[in-house]
Amino acid sequence: MFGPITIPFGAKMLFNTVTLKPGVTVEDVEIAVGELCAVVKGIYGGEKDGFIAGQVFKFTGFASTEGSLSTSSPADNHYVIVTYWRSFDAHERSHANDVFKKKFAKLAAMCSETKELGYDMLWQGAAEGQ
Repeated sequence: MFGPITIPFGAKMLFNTVTLKPGVTVEDVEIAVGELCAVVKGIYGGEKDGFIAGQVFKFTGFASTEGSLSTSSPADNHYVIVTYWRSFDAHERSHANDVFKKKFAKLAAMCSETKELGYDMLWQGAAEGQ
């Protein structure tokens, strides 16, 4: 569950920003996120149902001055869920599932906003010698 992942070229990436309500910590939502990840991995993983892999990141408070074109303002307490799929249709089917919806409702109750955006992979590569 906590190993490296390999993403095939052409995968679809969903980038979900999850903003927590004031007073809610990442630790508060840890179980809800883990249950969501387990549902998606267990039911939709593999060739048949389209889930390839996923990652969860906690915002550290770091904002790059070198990589940002505008002045950064402090960001809300949030984390991101990055998932990789064979198609957007497969992703949408997974999220329409009643089991997923029930698990997501628990997480949503602790959030002020969630936003999930889909991306087509255009390039990938590793550092030389990797």
